[in-house]
Amino acid sequence: MIDHTGFSVSDYERAKAFYTQALAPLSYSLLREVPAGKTERGFAAAGFGAAGKPDFWFAGEGKLAQPLHIAIVAKDRASVDAFYHAALAAGGRDNGPPGLRPQYHPNYYGAFVLDPDGHNIEAVCHAPA
Repeated sequence: MIDHTGFSVSDYERAKAFYTQALAPLSYSLLREVPAGKTERGFAAAGFGAAGKPDFWFAGEGKLAQPLHIAIVAKDRASVDAFYHAALAAGGRDNGPPGLRPQYHPNYYGAFVLDPDGHNIEAVCHAPA
């Protein structure tokens, strides 16, 4: 089981604003912030999560050479829809609107948005409608 994940972004403040808005419908919020100079590599870091545990981290170390894909569980399909619209309003770009993805399994309902650095961020619900 993965405890947490982290990645680098080109503009820390822009990413923090984007993820604050985009992840709110998934009950994710900024839970911890480590100032520059206090992390292993010296860059500010932000930890988002739910229920008091930050498990989604990024730091302002610079844009990655290749974008990555991270999927966050949504409690229901309405939350997937809300994530998608919040992420677009926060400056994300569409990479697949909310809907069923039966090629994964019959109840796979997801939405995909590219963050400001091009990372593919997904909200997914596996529960039946």
